[in-house]
Amino acid sequence: MEPHIIFMGGFGLLILLVAWVPILIRNLPLSLPIICIAIGFAFFSFIGEGGLQPRDYPGTTEVLTELTVIISLAGAGLRIDEPLKWRVWANTRRLLGITMPLTIVAIAALAVFYLGLPWETAVLIGAVVAPTDPVLAADVQVGPPRSGPSDDVRFSLTSEAGLNDGLAFPFTFLALAMVVNGPMIGEWTWHWFTMDVLWRIAAGTAAGCLFGWLLGVLMFRTGRMSLAMTGQGFAALGGTFITYAGTEAIHGYGFIAVFVCALVLRAQEDKHDYHIRLHDFTEEIERLLMMVLLVLFGGSLAGPMLDGLTWKMAIAGLVILFVIRPVTGMIGLLGSKMHRNEKAMVSLFGIRGVGSFYYLAYAVNEEEFGQIDTAWALVSFIVLVSIIFHGVSSGPLMSVLDRQRKTARKLAEKEQAP
Repeated sequence: MEPHIIFMGGFGLLILLVAWVPILIRNLPLSLPIICIAIGFAFFSFIGEGGLQPRDYPGTTEVLTELTVIISLAGAGLRIDEPLKWRVWANTRRLLGITMPLTIVAIAALAVFYLGLPWETAVLIGAVVAPTDPVLAADVQVGPPRSGPSDDVRFSLTSEAGLNDGLAFPFTFLALAMVVNGPMIGEWTWHWFTMDVLWRIAAGTAAGCLFGWLLGVLMFRTGRMSLAMTGQGFAALGGTFITYAGTEAIHGYGFIAVFVCALVLRAQEDKHDYHIRLHDFTEEIERLLMMVLLVLFGGSLAGPMLDGLTWKMAIAGLVILFVIRPVTGMIGLLGSKMHRNEKAMVSLFGIRGVGSFYYLAYAVNEEEFGQIDTAWALVSFIVLVSIIFHGVSSGPLMSVLDRQRKTARKLAEKEQAP
């Protein structure tokens, strides 16, 4: 039998299996990403191959992860029912403006003073590990469009995941600039701040608003020529790709633009059923791409992916996940109106995943970093532990939080009853 026939049959079987798995594990403390990694690890271990190592194919890794992240960001933006009002996004601003920078600084310091890495590599690790991943955080995100206002925990994590992937880019560019210019502040710092921070963020935001408005006109305000009349969900991909490409052409952050575009589009004719169709199609493509990437990641774990991991690096990874992120999360949410348990949940559930591999591959393709193999091993370990821990714990803990919230609401209703 021809190899491509075997591949198609195996790939089809894998797709059906992954489509069926959520039903099987819905009452178990497991997640689809964990199953995908396990499948990849078992398959490549069985055939005696170590799978494709992301560090050996950074170009391919960059393209596949980039595609997955932008589709996930579009889906996240379409899911949000909350209005685009300043006060509604207060917790998101805290997580982006306080938690994320503190996380990057703390991780970089840990990498330098504990692991002995050069500053540019340490800053890169901080940038790639800090963002909450939009691809793997489905269990703690808001529901589909028009499912009603979400709780503060799910909305905070969804909005954070939607925006912090783009906001991690300035720090990735900072690491790249440090490779060329050294870690000391100089004239290059001003260029980095004005171009890579101010301009790229502003351009990404403005482009997202513009493309979101234009897509809204095409989909809902052109009468019988409107795209909504077709009911075709794949139009979401067209809008996503055009927004991303157009923003990157003006040197803006495409990740920010894609999420903002989806938000602006979602706010137009927000009761229209076409939003559900767009979201559902996006979610299916996102899940398919996620499955492929995580199976490949599982396969790489059957090879030398973690061979360079030391106990010291493992301890650093655990500190990043279970000390730095929770502490900086709680600091960022000081003053928030959320209950203490909700703040703790948001701080703990900053899952790391596909986006981390994208930033790392992007940086490696641009410049040569010292001790980069250490970075690959550490990031891979962090992603693996994060997927397992959050996959096992997110469902049960979110259920507990939902029950607590429901009980508190019933008690409040009884107190208000005559």
